Amino acid sequence: GEVTVLDVGCGIGGTSRYLAKALPNSKVTGITLSSEQVGRATALAKERDVPNVDFRVMDALNMDFPDDSFDVVWGCESGEHMPDKERYVQEMVRVLKPGGKLVVATWCQRDNSTQGFTDEENRALDFLYSEWTHPYFISIRDYEKIMRHTDLLEEAIHTEDWTDNTIASWRHSIWVGVFDPWPVIRAGPKMWWKCLRDGICLERMHRAFKRGLMQYGMFAATKKKIPIVAPTTTPLVEEQDEQAPAVPAPAV
Repeated sequence: GEVTVLDVGCGIGGTSRYLAKALPNSKVTGITLSSEQVGRATALAKERDVPNVDFRVMDALNMDFPDDSFDVVWGCESGEHMPDKERYVQEMVRVLKPGGKLVVATWCQRDNSTQGFTDEENRALDFLYSEWTHPYFISIRDYEKIMRHTDLLEEAIHTEDWTDNTIASWRHSIWVGVFDPWPVIRAGPKMWWKCLRDGICLERMHRAFKRGLMQYGMFAATKKKIPIVAPTTTPLVEEQDEQAPAVPAPAV
């Protein structure tokens, strides 16, 4: 049958369209807080002839979907924007069907449970929080703990650090603007300033991942299946182990 996929924090729908094309027999739903992003994502899906995807304005921390709605729940670089990481995970697991797959990719900070952050590292993290208005980051280990704490996922929660696989994207994003500056130039001085600040932040992100202050967390988990319990029947009258003695006839 049709596979249902939820893209949590879809932005303008890049990963939603990718999944919809890769899984032509699926129905992909993307959610974001921004009505402008929904409008742009919908237009791009139509332009690129991707009919099996739709987009909705919805709070990822308080979804309108009923429990057990989707076969796959996917969150790509949305966790870092969430002010409540526990609620973020809980809602994704809630709307996932039993036996369904949860896959999350998100920026994480280094686990500081055994090695605390230095003052310089705290300043670097504060810059990354404030420049792109991230509430806070947590570690890969902390995300795994939150997932386990739901008690709804199978024991085998797979985690990886994909920093080496993704680190090139930070400077690539800078060079894209260098090689094709005309859209920014035509946008005017306000955009010039914004792009300059973004370029600085991209470089600071690259350096934070390079030295291990930040990590690229990947997670995969399966929701527990609800056990099917066979109904039991209780006899209305308990059977006697021994035959009851005959009642003597009354004396005449």
